[in-house]
Amino acid sequence: MAKEKIKLNVSGMSCVNCSNAIEKTTKKLKGLKDAKVSFASSSAEFEFDNKILNKAKIISAIQGLGFSVADDLKELEKSKNKEHNKLKTLFYTALVFTCLLIYFMFFPIKNNNSYLLFILATCTQFYSGSRFYRLSFKSLRHRNYDMNVLVALGTSVAYLYSSLVVFFPHIFPQNSRYLYFDGASIIITFVLLGRLLEENSRTKANDFLKKLMNLAPNLANKIEKNGEIIEVKAKDLKIGDLILIKAGEKVPSDVEITKGGADIDASMVSGESLPVFKGLGDKINAGTININASIEAKVLELAQNTSLAKIIDLLSKAQSKKMPIARLADKIANIFVPLVIFISILTFVIWYFLSGDFLSSLLSATAVLIISCPCALGLATPIAIVSAVGKGAKEGILIKNPEVLEIIKDIKYLCFDKTGTLTKGELKIKEMDIENLKYLGLIYGLELLSEHPISKAFVRYAKEKNIQAEKNFSDIKTLAGLGIKASWEKSSLLLGNLELMKNEKVKITKYFDSKIKEHLEHGFGLVIFSFDGSVKAVFSLEDEIKPHAKEVIQALKDKNIIPFLLTGDNTKTAENLAKVLGIENVHSQLLPDEKYNILKSLQKKGKVMFVGDGINDSLSIKQADIGVTLDSGSDISKDAGDLILINNDIKSVIKSINLSISSMNIIKQNLFWAFCYNIIGIPLAAGALYPFFGISLSPMYAGVAMSFSSFIVVSNSLRLKFKKLSDI
Repeated sequence: MAKEKIKLNVSGMSCVNCSNAIEKTTKKLKGLKDAKVSFASSSAEFEFDNKILNKAKIISAIQGLGFSVADDLKELEKSKNKEHNKLKTLFYTALVFTCLLIYFMFFPIKNNNSYLLFILATCTQFYSGSRFYRLSFKSLRHRNYDMNVLVALGTSVAYLYSSLVVFFPHIFPQNSRYLYFDGASIIITFVLLGRLLEENSRTKANDFLKKLMNLAPNLANKIEKNGEIIEVKAKDLKIGDLILIKAGEKVPSDVEITKGGADIDASMVSGESLPVFKGLGDKINAGTININASIEAKVLELAQNTSLAKIIDLLSKAQSKKMPIARLADKIANIFVPLVIFISILTFVIWYFLSGDFLSSLLSATAVLIISCPCALGLATPIAIVSAVGKGAKEGILIKNPEVLEIIKDIKYLCFDKTGTLTKGELKIKEMDIENLKYLGLIYGLELLSEHPISKAFVRYAKEKNIQAEKNFSDIKTLAGLGIKASWEKSSLLLGNLELMKNEKVKITKYFDSKIKEHLEHGFGLVIFSFDGSVKAVFSLEDEIKPHAKEVIQALKDKNIIPFLLTGDNTKTAENLAKVLGIENVHSQLLPDEKYNILKSLQKKGKVMFVGDGINDSLSIKQADIGVTLDSGSDISKDAGDLILINNDIKSVIKSINLSISSMNIIKQNLFWAFCYNIIGIPLAAGALYPFFGISLSPMYAGVAMSFSSFIVVSNSLRLKFKKLSDI
């Protein structure tokens, strides 16, 4: 047996049932070992014995179900955009015609008003509603009775009954000549709105991958054997090639430095808040940025095998995971739809057998279908989601993927990135020890000569304190990874790290030596200033903790949610922050794939929410059951997230949990009401009480009951808009 694996891009899937249908059908093919189909990413992976089965047969089976297989991602994206635009057109068309229909019902024209209502309802039913007929047909082919079947059945009965009243009123008793066009149109409009909300989040699901793929540069400066430098495509680089990486350029591949040294911004890969100096023999990854000096390096990996490429591959797999979302309405519908049809037919047969009156029997059967028309059931979830999304936006929470509302309330672990999430991601001077304040002007003047993030922190501090910068420096040298060396009025100045001071054999007094050790022990960044060979000032720097971060951690603990800190920063810095905030579970100096693996292990024990903001967090954001990012974060992390905290307020994490709890309570109440309404209404419509109490339900009253149930569900859902969400 020869195993083979293939991945296909499948277009035309409109719901989870479509992916389930493909899995069920293809698994019946002889020679197929495994099939995994993802509705979220429109992809399918198959493992099969290529001696028995081939790719063409698998594609043929998929196409036989009414789906298409796209040749590449561009074709798939084009197909998905086309479907999304079509759904938008269907919804807005239904909205316009439904509004017109309701208007003319309340303000009828003098003649032929019923014919006008028929025309408007027909446009909604067979244009906007065509989606439900098409999907119902697919569902029924696979013996699946979902919400599409329920919507198509209920609206069709209401529409057909009303149409008969319009054109053949004489066949109905006077008290049964009522129209239900509005009910059918409203159902189609609101259910389309719910589907559009779902599709909006799915359409952009691959955007973060596209942007991540663009992080690595397309071109590289290759050094030929004769020393000539030529520009080549980064993807054509081979292992062992020598390349030149200039200051300000992105690193095109995973490389090892062979000449020179520079500060490297590795925040994309490691999340380290400060640039890291890399010198001879050090390895740097694709997509990181060379800040301040030209270096030569040897290529270690092909483009498809770099750390960045592996992150992209992991992200793609994480995106394809199936969310454990319970489609309550669809589950109920799988039992409810066949049952309603059976009860309707049984009602007609029994009453015709007992009375011999065809019309009365038909009216009773119709009343059963009308009262069971899935207004309340169909609106129970989408209207609550609309209200929740609106409430979230008002509270500064952009809900990109409404499905996560169902699982936020169940999270067991909440993992935070550090820089930019729990901290502001902006260095500030925490403490200053200086022999004489006159040196501040010199330090400020030197820092103005550098674009290093540490320099920017001091510049902000100096401006706040109205410090005047000294000028007229000479012999200025920027020492990569160390600091700045300069002369001023015949005095030698050094400003940089401890290694620079040791290299220049600067004198450090006991006082400053103890201060340096104290700051390093706490994991703070350090800047040292020397004047004429002696240390005169020591500055410690930290990434400031965000307001209310400590309170948020405590609020999570109060909800029995276990907080984790996952960061690329050094161990001492991470542990110091965790101690201040009260986080017991700390993992530091992590690469993106290491964060990813920690999340996967936690997911075996319970639901996980991850909050981050950087490019390096995007893998974890996508892998988590609920990915949360900040509006101040990178575009890639925002594309990967399910929720975006628009106001960048960490307290909104607690609000999102409370919103989830409230939303699910509303949805369950709606479904409970819809279920009870049908338990009571269907027997009444079927005439079960008529032999005992003389009570029956005509189609008119069935329609009134249906509208009332919808009113209850909508009103209950709108309560979310006025509910106060506590944060901490």
